[in-house]
Amino acid sequence: MNRLNFLFVTLFGIGKLKKIPGSYASLATTIFLFFLFHILNLSPNIVLVGVIFIFLISIYAVNVFIKNLDNKDPKEVVIDEFIGQSIPICLYEIAHQDTKTNGQILTFYFIMFILFRIFDIAKPYPASYYDKNLKNGFGVIMDDVCAGLYVVAILVFYMVITS
Repeated sequence: MNRLNFLFVTLFGIGKLKKIPGSYASLATTIFLFFLFHILNLSPNIVLVGVIFIFLISIYAVNVFIKNLDNKDPKEVVIDEFIGQSIPICLYEIAHQDTKTNGQILTFYFIMFILFRIFDIAKPYPASYYDKNLKNGFGVIMDDVCAGLYVVAILVFYMVITS
């Protein structure tokens, strides 16, 4: 069971990469979601429900993983990057279910990836609050949820001013 939890919270070992595991996890998530939405043609609503389910399981799984660790937000835990990166991509797909060109899709996926990494690293409030004050699974995950929601806010703002 511990091995399964390790694979889950490290996104099948991506978190064990020596350099920038969070960025690799975000990139893997972006590619994975592109595959789900544009190769397998899965409904974004179904994928979003799956992400919410993963979010709920992650709180418990991360708590189990960090229970005996001094560092309560270890770099190898990257399931939070999966969740945070999934939020803007899923919401983008839900909002844009009409036909888009691959160029438009890839451009927006790239922008969402870059913006998410910026917000995940910078941790503007309230992400910084969760990161600094909640040393548990909820805190580990919520700073990335905030980063994902910041990306959504930026994209909504962009779409409003360009329409």
